[in-house]
Amino acid sequence: MVDETVLADPDRLGAVRTAKHALPALPLAPDALARLAARLLEAPEAQLTLVDREGVLLAGGQGPPDADIARWAVSAGEAVQRADPPSFLAVPVLDGAGLPVGALAVLDPAARRWTGENARILTELTALASPGASASFLASLIDNLPVGVIACDADGDIAVVNRPVRELIGLPADAAPRLYPTRATGALFDAGGRAVPWRESPIQRAARGERVDTDLVVRVAGRRERIITATAQPILDDDGRRLGAVAVAREVTALRRAERFRDCHRAVEEALNVAGSAAEAAPGVLAALGTTLGWPAAELWLADEDSGELSVGGRWCAPGRGLEEVLTFTPIKGSGITGRVWATGRPIWVPDIADSASLRTPLERRRAAACLRAGLRTVLAVPVRDADTVLGVLTCYGDAPEPHEDLLALLLDGVAARIGVYVALRRAEALARQLSRAKDDFIALVSHEMRTPLTSIVASASMLGDEQSGLDEESRAMVDAVHRNATSLRAVVDTLLDLAGLDSGHVALRTEEVDLAQIVDAALTAARPHAVANGVRLRHERDEPLPMVGDPHRLRQVVDDLLANAIKYSPRGGDVEIELVERAGMAELTVADHGIGTPAEERDRVFDRFYRASNVRHQGIAGKGLGLSLARAIVDLHGGTIRLSGHPPHGTTVLIRLPISPRP
Repeated sequence: MVDETVLADPDRLGAVRTAKHALPALPLAPDALARLAARLLEAPEAQLTLVDREGVLLAGGQGPPDADIARWAVSAGEAVQRADPPSFLAVPVLDGAGLPVGALAVLDPAARRWTGENARILTELTALASPGASASFLASLIDNLPVGVIACDADGDIAVVNRPVRELIGLPADAAPRLYPTRATGALFDAGGRAVPWRESPIQRAARGERVDTDLVVRVAGRRERIITATAQPILDDDGRRLGAVAVAREVTALRRAERFRDCHRAVEEALNVAGSAAEAAPGVLAALGTTLGWPAAELWLADEDSGELSVGGRWCAPGRGLEEVLTFTPIKGSGITGRVWATGRPIWVPDIADSASLRTPLERRRAAACLRAGLRTVLAVPVRDADTVLGVLTCYGDAPEPHEDLLALLLDGVAARIGVYVALRRAEALARQLSRAKDDFIALVSHEMRTPLTSIVASASMLGDEQSGLDEESRAMVDAVHRNATSLRAVVDTLLDLAGLDSGHVALRTEEVDLAQIVDAALTAARPHAVANGVRLRHERDEPLPMVGDPHRLRQVVDDLLANAIKYSPRGGDVEIELVERAGMAELTVADHGIGTPAEERDRVFDRFYRASNVRHQGIAGKGLGLSLARAIVDLHGGTIRLSGHPPHGTTVLIRLPISPRP
């Protein structure tokens, strides 16, 4: 990387000696030049070095000099760099004859990818290290920098205002230093929206010895609002005397707006999370959008589910603007900005509605004229979608022309997509509730209509089956079958009505102080004959009471059903273990069997009405699929949980957790 022939060239060494004597006469002190390089390229450190036969001399910046980098840049005769840490970018410093006398390098301990623009800036700065650099070249260099630069002398009088600053606030080149204080006073605002007085501007604070790093908002009539980050510091000579100050400004509008939009997305998410409908969420969503974009108005239009017509879901207007009286347009499908988005499902951006070329019809031009009279200049409308279905339109209005079409459209698309998901979800939930109510109403209606005739059938069959009825044995067997099946069907109807009542709230719990241990013991006593008949042992050991608040009748229903299931699915000679404990303020009842078990992927579904596990159906075991549904409904009303799991090596464990104290 280092070419000793280049370094030892006599002509070059002579140029180095000349450069050493010329350093004090440079138009910008070497240390100031190094600091300027570091600031412009946002690097922690910069060095200006001279490379002679004896070694490397640090002319400007902080040492010790990095000799390897300087020698490499001089040998290469062009920009050299390293992206890996510690990273650097260095360019050779040439004298008037084009001989490399040293290097200007920026150093960063972190990894960094250096761009061609970085190399160009650094190369242009090396001209200031040439003894022949002229004032006109320096002025041209500063004028062509990609960042705004303002400099003042020791008295605080503005000496330099480069082209980016002049274009930012609209200053003529020939009078920029004289006019800048007046124009900046009315154009610079802090993050809170307060005007920044001239004495508190970054360049004036730096002239008093401060170092400044802050964001400012630039507002110029007829132009879009911009955000800049301004850094300023004093200019000092080698003895530390203050010669003036320099400020560098970079536009960060897009970056800051993206940051603010992330905040907006969070605000939108919060508004949607707490709202029960799109209409409730709209005020918070639109206010977040308007304040984030700095736009004075936003509207959310939603399509009716039945007619498909748009109606306003919400509207937000900045206070004190009177825009509520202006934005009274009703969208017409295919006409107007909102109407066109509604018809096509594609976003529409009008950067300046004063430009009639983007307005197609007389109606659109009349609406544009009304907006212009109210100070509105920009419109952006995006569709609110659910897949290919347009659910509505989100429309925002601005009071200054906006050029960042792609960025703003992308940001608003994200918000509109989130609103679309929310609206679709709410509509799906509403439909699900309607279907659930319809199903419950149907089951309740059918069950109610079946209960009366079933009761009559059961009673009649009971009387017919009486020994005094005079029926022969075969007829009595048929009547017994009718009685048995009608009784079973009536039990299903009673369970369905019970479930419908519990789910709807028409049937309430009758809670009182109960002993859950006593309820479990009573259920075990009732279940033992059935267990003995099936060759199943019930194992339970608990003598201590477990007081809690609950409905004793309903809790007994749950325990009876769990025991009946465990006995039914256990093999002959199997055990059913029942455990009741108190843990962390909860009563935990566990019923475990060694039966056929439940497939893991079906354990959540067995709580659905009429659902029976596949292995149960395949083995032809009788059942209705309602017991666990009723158990879950009762446990839920008590504020508890019920869960199914496996019982290795095979079998099922049901765990019920109930709060001992009632819910507040």
